[in-house]
Amino acid sequence: MKLILKFFINLLARAYIVRYNPMIIAITGNVGKTSTKEAISAVLEEYSPNKSDKKVNFRVSGGNLNNELGVPLTILGDWTDTYYSSGGNLLFWAHVLLQGFICFFVYPNYPEVLVLEYGADHPGDIKYLASRFRPHIAVVTAIGKIPVHVEFFSSPEAVGKEKSELVKALRKNGTAVLNYDDPIVREMKPSAEAKTITYGFNEFADISLSSVETKIENDKPTGVTFKLLRGTNFLPVKIKGSLGASQAFASGVATAVGLGLGMNLVDISRALSENYKGPAGRMRILSGIKKTTIIDDTYNASPASMEMALQTINGIPAGRKIAVLGDMLELGEYTPEAHQSIGNISANIVDILICVGSRSKFIAESAMDSGLNKSNVLTFDTSEEAKLAVQNLIEPGDLILIKGSQSMRMEKIVEDIMLEPELKKSLLVRQSNRWLKK
Repeated sequence: MKLILKFFINLLARAYIVRYNPMIIAITGNVGKTSTKEAISAVLEEYSPNKSDKKVNFRVSGGNLNNELGVPLTILGDWTDTYYSSGGNLLFWAHVLLQGFICFFVYPNYPEVLVLEYGADHPGDIKYLASRFRPHIAVVTAIGKIPVHVEFFSSPEAVGKEKSELVKALRKNGTAVLNYDDPIVREMKPSAEAKTITYGFNEFADISLSSVETKIENDKPTGVTFKLLRGTNFLPVKIKGSLGASQAFASGVATAVGLGLGMNLVDISRALSENYKGPAGRMRILSGIKKTTIIDDTYNASPASMEMALQTINGIPAGRKIAVLGDMLELGEYTPEAHQSIGNISANIVDILICVGSRSKFIAESAMDSGLNKSNVLTFDTSEEAKLAVQNLIEPGDLILIKGSQSMRMEKIVEDIMLEPELKKSLLVRQSNRWLKK
């Protein structure tokens, strides 16, 4: 049944591409894809294809709709909420195919630009998607030394090779946007027949990021500032409500995409400062009970993003720094090594460490081996078990980082200690009926 469904939905989606001819901005990588999509959206809100007052009509893939069914689903319509609330059952897909067939003939105001995420769980996934839905702009965020989704790949280099298929699929008049700071991604440049724009904190990147600082007001973090440099020109960017170098990285991608579309640096900088807020669950600043501050990074976790989150709170003043860290999944043979590395880093940054899940016990053990007092390290099997302990433990003035892979459901802990739980639908990740039933 899945093969039949896959065939027909892909066939219909490809027909839409031929009929409506939208520009496709495709994103892949192991870190930062959702923040990147949000930042690109912020820039597209100010993009006028014909240099007129009319802004471009665009659609961005939601959730994790990044596979052989998710990508064509986004092409056919804005189905994200319905998909997650239905659980993607057969009745849902029948409805999509029926409406998709009808709208093929008449689709008022079909998007001129599609921002799609291309995922790779197995070898061949990216090549499959890129060959059927060929991008005009290809973005590769990062692979990392220990990438996620590595079980079915022999090495990080093998993951990189798979991701490079997106770059190889570009037309000669297309644009590849590559992370200069990631060696595996940087080496994809010769694979592109199209022009390339690199970004990163390295001074040799085409778009260089620098001077990342946490904005502090009344002894609390409120956002992040940084500079975008392009040649001899630089402009400041201020992002409110979210923290970390990840916001700068996402902005670097969006800047490269904007330049590839012919926008100027001033308009791009303004669009980011005004429109980009940082997505839920990605280093989002929330007020907590007992006059605490929460850094909600519960959307997902990889070794690279976990380290980045910890390094971010390292530079923030606080009474105590508490890290509530859940398992990092889909790491295969790298699981012990990756978690132990996070434990080593945590020991030098946090005052209290709370670990959730069987794999995160490697974090706890490594942190204690690295000098963190055993009395300040707690372990739990699930987020449900941990949340009451976290609530009882925190004190006024604490800064609390909460992070883990999505199936660890670390947002449940955030909900239990956030000051305004009545706003959880708009502030937290995984608030659809499908997720809430789990």
